[in-house]
Amino acid sequence: MKLLLVDDHALLRDGLALLMALEFGGLQVLQAGTVAEAHAVLQAHADVRLVLLDLGLPDGDGIEALPQLREAAPGAVLVALSADERRETVLAAIAAGAAGYIPKTSQAGAMLQALRFVLAGGVYLPAAVLEQRASERPGTPATDIAQRSADDLGLSPRQVDVLKLLVEGKSNKLIARDLAMSESTVKTHLEALFRRLSVNSRTQAVVAAARLGLRLNPL
Repeated sequence: MKLLLVDDHALLRDGLALLMALEFGGLQVLQAGTVAEAHAVLQAHADVRLVLLDLGLPDGDGIEALPQLREAAPGAVLVALSADERRETVLAAIAAGAAGYIPKTSQAGAMLQALRFVLAGGVYLPAAVLEQRASERPGTPATDIAQRSADDLGLSPRQVDVLKLLVEGKSNKLIARDLAMSESTVKTHLEALFRRLSVNSRTQAVVAAARLGLRLNPL
């Protein structure tokens, strides 16, 4: 499997690439130092499955780059990699299409654990973002959600398919294309998902998936 690591610090890239190569057999790590280089790599390697993107790049804001890279690599999962752990930054990255957020401040063991979870189809977010705020989500309290499994939520197989693609940051149009259904049907499934997860936005749905520990789409 191919992974693209986008960071402007060559030493960090090399160290993380070596760490991942030692830990994950069969993982080919490609590298880029800018948004432009990332686009060039993705054009040459259409089979990249995972992109780890630093949000502080010299030629563009990482959050603004997320939807651009989503368009360039519709089959890849995008995960933000940043030293900025502020809640608002994490949520902005998710809203822009990130399927996870790994703090660069993590120790090597914690980062490997996060990568394992992402590769297994999980949504990894910093612990502070997973803390429930009473004003954010109507209905089911966070403790109730955290103690329920995906089966307990009563999701249909098609709703799970939609949730997988939503977590990957895909638009309703792309979800409809990938699942061969109309956009109105996608909206119907999303409404049902939001009710099941007790959320009212796509960003909150991704956070709920992380809070549940759902493993949706192993890479």
